[in-house]
Amino acid sequence: MPKVGMEKIRKQQLIEATLASIEEHGLQGTTIVSIAKLAGVSTGIISHYFGGKTGLLKETTLYLLAQLKIDFLAQFKDKKPSANQRISYIINANFTSTQSSNKAAVAWLSFWVQSMHSDEFRKLQKLNHARLASNLKFSLKQLIKYEHLDMVTQILAAQIDGQWLRCALAHSSEEKFKQAGIYCQQLADDLIERYKY
Repeated sequence: MPKVGMEKIRKQQLIEATLASIEEHGLQGTTIVSIAKLAGVSTGIISHYFGGKTGLLKETTLYLLAQLKIDFLAQFKDKKPSANQRISYIINANFTSTQSSNKAAVAWLSFWVQSMHSDEFRKLQKLNHARLASNLKFSLKQLIKYEHLDMVTQILAAQIDGQWLRCALAHSSEEKFKQAGIYCQQLADDLIERYKY
């Protein structure tokens, strides 16, 4: 009889092994065998918990998205941060050590490429973009004129994604990722000042 809580532990172990395999072998080189070997389990366990490689890759992407949300919410020390603080929290969450680790960077880049060929990954990518835009809009609408809301949201979201992408492709240090976050914050401040009420 399996121990209580073992399923959750085993799933997390397999997600971590998937991230490690993608970092080492790339998405195409990652197989059920490479994941099972890194996790120290049989290949049948992956099918049992995830239905196969595709299911595990989807869960790994959802795990990265969940980590992004955790990094965002971890900054909420005040019960109700100001709109400006929330924008800073959004930016910071995208450049934390969790999101800037080589393991996460390689996985995100692999999943982005996969989203061009897979409906499942395309849906997850749309969810990621929609969440970023929604979070930005929620705060920006309190700070800038309504007619500029969509434009400023798109500019800032593109800056966050673009700065992160440049850092990831350059295998940048954690310090470089933090600097990229500062550039995004500077742009946010400039846009808010320019289009404020």
